Amino acid sequence: MPTEAAAARGWLASLRLYAQPKPLAMLFLGFSAGLPFLLVFSTLSAWLREAGIDRTTIGLLSWVGLAYSFKLLWAPIVDRAPIPLLTRWLGRRRSWMLSAQLALVTGLSAMAHGDPATRLAALALLAVCVAFASATQDIAIDAWRIESAPLSMQGTMAAAYQLGYRIALLAATAGALWLAGEHGWRTSYTVMAALVGIGIVTTLLVPEPKVEVSRDTALREQRVIDFLEARAHWPRPLRSAGGWLIGAVVCPLVDFFARNGTTTALLILAFVGTFRLTDYTMGVMANPFYLDVGYTLQQIAIVAKGYGVFASIIGVIVGGFGVARLGVVRALIVGGVLVILSNLAFATLAFTDEPSLLGLGLVVSADNFAYNFAGTAFIAYLSGLTNTAYTATQYALFSSLFSLPGKLLMGASGWVVDSAGYVVFFLYTSALGIPSLLLLVWLTRRLPPRAADA
Repeated sequence: MPTEAAAARGWLASLRLYAQPKPLAMLFLGFSAGLPFLLVFSTLSAWLREAGIDRTTIGLLSWVGLAYSFKLLWAPIVDRAPIPLLTRWLGRRRSWMLSAQLALVTGLSAMAHGDPATRLAALALLAVCVAFASATQDIAIDAWRIESAPLSMQGTMAAAYQLGYRIALLAATAGALWLAGEHGWRTSYTVMAALVGIGIVTTLLVPEPKVEVSRDTALREQRVIDFLEARAHWPRPLRSAGGWLIGAVVCPLVDFFARNGTTTALLILAFVGTFRLTDYTMGVMANPFYLDVGYTLQQIAIVAKGYGVFASIIGVIVGGFGVARLGVVRALIVGGVLVILSNLAFATLAFTDEPSLLGLGLVVSADNFAYNFAGTAFIAYLSGLTNTAYTATQYALFSSLFSLPGKLLMGASGWVVDSAGYVVFFLYTSALGIPSLLLLVWLTRRLPPRAADA
């Protein structure tokens, strides 16, 4: 039928987007971003436990991950500060990407030669350095992704990024653990350090994005210049520090509220802070739920952690198609509904008398698909909120904000289960997804038609 042929051509056209140079580059940069993440978390925890480190110490070392939560604090530096020689050669985005990647190679290589049994403090310090370099790389890569492609391609770019990120997580967990088991931790972390070279080569090959500054942004920056000129009597270091603080920190916030209006900007921030509530509050209780229902660790590993990965990859790819075909907002709505339904599906497992591997596989696959479909659309949405003059700072604000409320509610998840049971818990986590959908619909009505359809 003609309609079916047209639809097939449309899907093929969407698929061809991934073969373009920038989405391909994003795939490799996503790999570079995802690789260090678990090397300072679960994989490092396995190394420490094998070396006989007590669980309390291992738990305390998980605070290494706070670098990812507080990257907003130094995002303005990445946005504005040049790196001597490198920025002139590579540009501001690629220079920071390359610097962070070189720091990752150095840090992971040094960790490979560490010994948690005799030099735990040194290994912990290196892990902090790796996490800091990794978070810095995230800031620069996010800025490059947003500035390198128009809003219409952000879904494809986000999907490519997430796909590369997921592959890297497999390498940093299953790959690193297998290498450690066969050849030791030194070899494992040395190979992981070498894999950062994928990001380095990509950074050297991709072009620096060309950024156009809007008239409103230029006027806002001019006000900063006028402010400094009016204070010529101030000491030069004080004027420089004041100008940098206003331009790098104040202007990005003022710009966001000026472009959207105070009410709409606050609604957007409320939406960003609530969209992932369901994922965070449910995720922390997933493994305890599987065990309490009666599944074995082997079944959880094979089905929940194995097949779930494939569903995640499909969700990422289909999410990219969804953004391209439906637009960002419609794809977000679909993704939000899918996440709510997938959480409700978990409640069905709580009613089963005997654990079913098929039931577990279907529910987990649906959840991973929904999570990654919604995640791809969400990244594209956040990308469209930024001004390319302040990309790194504004995106770091959004990416830090969306995880904070969920992490705060996460701590009460166990109490809800103990008080009301798993069925009520999954009804509760599903209900947490409703406010963000209502906010999104409200926001859509406040935006101009073209912006709402983007």
